[in-house]
Amino acid sequence: MHFLSPLLFLFTAFFGCTSSVSDSVRFLAVGDWGGLEFLPYKTPVESSVANRMGKVADTIHAQFVVALGDNFYFHGVKDVDDKRFQETYEDVFTAKSLMVPWYVCAGNHDHYGNASAEIAYSQRSKRWNFPDFYYTRSWNIPGTSQEVQLVLLDTVLLCGNTKADHVLDRPQSPSAAEAQWQWLEKTLKESQAHYLLVGGHFPVWSIAEHGPTRCLVDRLKPLLEKYRVNAYLSGHDHNLQHLKEANSTVEYFVIGAGAYVEDNTQHKPSVPKGSSLFYWANQWHYGGFATVQASTSSMNITFVDAEGSSLYSRSLYPRN
Repeated sequence: MHFLSPLLFLFTAFFGCTSSVSDSVRFLAVGDWGGLEFLPYKTPVESSVANRMGKVADTIHAQFVVALGDNFYFHGVKDVDDKRFQETYEDVFTAKSLMVPWYVCAGNHDHYGNASAEIAYSQRSKRWNFPDFYYTRSWNIPGTSQEVQLVLLDTVLLCGNTKADHVLDRPQSPSAAEAQWQWLEKTLKESQAHYLLVGGHFPVWSIAEHGPTRCLVDRLKPLLEKYRVNAYLSGHDHNLQHLKEANSTVEYFVIGAGAYVEDNTQHKPSVPKGSSLFYWANQWHYGGFATVQASTSSMNITFVDAEGSSLYSRSLYPRN
């Protein structure tokens, strides 16, 4: 872990760890950013995160943004014409540098409303990309045939939604869940990507309020390991975390501080011993997000707070 001044951070984290911006795939990732369902339809944390994301995206020339669910608190949207799309998204993430594709997946709060309407909004917004409940996209590292592949899941359809006490129900449609599991394994098995990332709203491992998602520990984790996935990105808990089991090559990043920050480590005994490598939940720093920059030699994932400071960086390496 390291702490840097904002100026030194911009130089070191974005230009010193991999290569130049011209020969890398560069994006931001943020979860749990969905504001409020009443005036002013955004939180101070969301506004601060959006402002900093715009500045950082401009610095690194980000090519896209990954949104990891809970896009609209607290009950999702009603339909594709819901004003929340404008009030909580379009009117908040206004920086020119953020007018890039956003690749979106749904969280539990999205499913409390009409998650299908969020998919339909892809036809209304040039930057909102949510083609289906689960899908994959790939990008070539400039000047090479090597790919960065992102697989986005719907963890609510896989595992069920959460009750008030955060206990998971069973999937509403076991057949739909099984179809997604089968699609996922086929997608991972066929991947030849240089870097392979999987994302979803619920975490596999987390030391915070919600803790590990047993359904994903039991069934997703073995697939990630079997098919040599580099990392799993998630949200749900409102903090920033990095976890890695000693006997596994898969790394887990919780990026859930987009609109709220909650300092809670009650599930620290619930993760494998020694797997929690980084945890951040500073409520005075108004949230955070992650940057990802992938070159042919390494992929650097950096946690950034709303003040522009680098909180933590991790380098991952090609699957092959």
